[in-house]
Amino acid sequence: MKEYLLPLLRSLFESLRDLLPILLVIAFFQLVVLHQPIPHLGELLWGTALVVLGLTLFVQGLAMGLFPLGEGMAYDFARKGSLVWLLVFSFALGFGTTVAEPALIAVADEAAQVAASGGSIENDDAARKRYATGLRLTVALSVGIAILIGVLRILRGWPIQYLIIGGYLGVVIMTIFAPPEIIGIAYDSGGVTTSTITVPLVTALGVGLASSIRGRNPMTDGFGLIAFASLTPMIFVMGYGMLIG
Repeated sequence: MKEYLLPLLRSLFESLRDLLPILLVIAFFQLVVLHQPIPHLGELLWGTALVVLGLTLFVQGLAMGLFPLGEGMAYDFARKGSLVWLLVFSFALGFGTTVAEPALIAVADEAAQVAASGGSIENDDAARKRYATGLRLTVALSVGIAILIGVLRILRGWPIQYLIIGGYLGVVIMTIFAPPEIIGIAYDSGGVTTSTITVPLVTALGVGLASSIRGRNPMTDGFGLIAFASLTPMIFVMGYGMLIG
């Protein structure tokens, strides 16, 4: 019991320490600059306590569950020596974690509402749902392909800078031709994909894979998958906008 309680208490203290600067900034501007009392102080304190507790449990869960799981599966696939199954797993992991991202769901729903209000799609529930679902699946597909490419990079030892530069050149070129109303959504999609579910598992996959392959350095080869996961949605979402536009 003690071996679980001490790390949990340490994580609780670290979460409170990380949130303290935000609380101090809010208190300073509310009390010193605006000269107004903090509204709903009781609710604010209760909400802050819930945030600290939730962040603590989330970080502890990553350390106990998701990181070891991702690294262990990457090691097992590398030891098995099956490139096809490793690539299938990489794509499925990227697709599955992204399609379940709460941030992506929220952005897709908001984008559907705005598209309907602006007349880009029919303003009814079915059309909004189709638009949001299509956007989510497009982003998830792009991240699946991104993780697949990232895993190939680790296996083959490709320099990451050439892939990143080439990808952003593609983003710039597609920005010129994509409909203006989809460009902002495309750029934001690159950010919301790398959130609470995707990042831990994908990072663990890259580090575990690089650690299990002779001649690969986890520091230089294990990281970088998140960069691909942020890059490809921009290209795919702009392509999605060009197709439905």
